Amino acid sequence: MRLLRPAFLLLTAVTLAGGCRDYQYTRHVADQDGLIPADQFARYGREQAIAMAIGREFGRPYNSGPEAQAEVAINYARIRFNADIQDISADPQSYRVVVTFKSGWRIAIVPIKDGKTGDETAIPS
Repeated sequence: MRLLRPAFLLLTAVTLAGGCRDYQYTRHVADQDGLIPADQFARYGREQAIAMAIGREFGRPYNSGPEAQAEVAINYARIRFNADIQDISADPQSYRVVVTFKSGWRIAIVPIKDGKTGDETAIPS
């Protein structure tokens, strides 16, 4: 009976450690499997196309960390779409850029890694 208790504690500790998730959110957040393709979503309207363009710039590989990637995406959005955007902020730890459009629509944009840049996204008038 005395041997069962340490074995049970060890088994419990191993089981709990195996259930811990990793903190690499990029892989989980930027994965586009099962979602509407970015080009199709961009055809839904002007604001949706702008969101996809920002997401594509956010997903470009700058190799400088999520803070720098978020800053690049925010600067791109402010320069290119300033007339459409009311507010923009970043949460680099969770890999999201939150955009509030002048129409009141608010969207959290994640990195889109489909090999295209934001300028390649067709923006309707």
